[in-house]
Amino acid sequence: MISFNLPPHTGNEEAHVLAAMKSSKISGDARYGLMCQEWFQNKLACPKALLTPSCTQSLEMAAILIDIQPGDEVIMPSYTFVSTANAFALRGAKIVFVDIRPDTLNLDENLIEAAITPLTKAIVPVHYAGVACDMAAINAIAARHGLFVIEDAAQGMMATYQGKPLGALGHMAAYSFHETKNFTSGGEGGLLVLNDERFIHRGEIIREKGTNRSQFFRGMVDKYTWVDLGSSYLPSEIQAAYLWGQLEMADVITSDRLATWNAYQAAFADLQAEGKLVLPTIPADCQHNGHMFYLKCRDLAERTALLAHLKQNEVMAVFHYVPLHSAPAGHKYGRFHGEDRYTTAESERLIRLPLWYGMEKDTRNRVIDAVRAFYK
Repeated sequence: MISFNLPPHTGNEEAHVLAAMKSSKISGDARYGLMCQEWFQNKLACPKALLTPSCTQSLEMAAILIDIQPGDEVIMPSYTFVSTANAFALRGAKIVFVDIRPDTLNLDENLIEAAITPLTKAIVPVHYAGVACDMAAINAIAARHGLFVIEDAAQGMMATYQGKPLGALGHMAAYSFHETKNFTSGGEGGLLVLNDERFIHRGEIIREKGTNRSQFFRGMVDKYTWVDLGSSYLPSEIQAAYLWGQLEMADVITSDRLATWNAYQAAFADLQAEGKLVLPTIPADCQHNGHMFYLKCRDLAERTALLAHLKQNEVMAVFHYVPLHSAPAGHKYGRFHGEDRYTTAESERLIRLPLWYGMEKDTRNRVIDAVRAFYK
């Protein structure tokens, strides 16, 4: 069976992990942790980047940093992972879901303004499949209404919008280093990107259990104490060392994934031209990162049949999100603003094909042949 995903592994990780294990400090913000954070600060040209144990916890930190209170409203797509909503619902926010665009499956920027109320506090665009939302439009809306923009860039590392990295476009952003992402810190991991300097001091405090411990280690205070809300949001040095082994080959990993993505796109172009399926759309001002290759069938019945066909041919393909507004917790903690024209319909058509770093040409061709056989 061809796996849907294999976690990225470069061969560099072992030496760094062993070095971290043999060091005198293996808790958070040791040598490798600081090296990773500096790498991201340089790559994103951001004032501060903080490693976290997961993208979920990065989003939770963002919700605390913008002081989400019970009754506040946060606008986001329903077509996303549960963590996008959960992070804000945990602080008492009402989640306001807005429909997606059918081309990119991203939040429809043209529907955001109508969903804004006096209770709205933030917009959370999700860069689906590493393809950017229309951040120029979203940031302009946020500026007009005095709202925060927090990018869910879980899938977006090494992708750009108008030449700028995803994650460097809002007030804050969250990356994921889960094993299903292009880069991993050993299976789990995340990053909180702070693009607004006013959040740096408090961000460090929240991440260190609500203490000013970071200042203590920099010699800025002679002892540290509890000064604010917080939790334990530091990953271990072992995780950071694993991630460093991948950051050293970030361009190689991205190029490799893009090669597989481009091969899929070329292999199915004729099927799209014949109207048999729909392939991903990449807007002209976006450079994606080869995170995911999906295709859209005519309807749910065809998708179900294609998934069964691929499984019979030893290819593990999967669908993706079930829209959050249709879930029990979605009804409890959120509401859908406007008409659900595309969120549910597009989610029922989509199928994701196997794609990972180091995928061999023969494996890729077996996937291609299996899909094409279905549409003969």
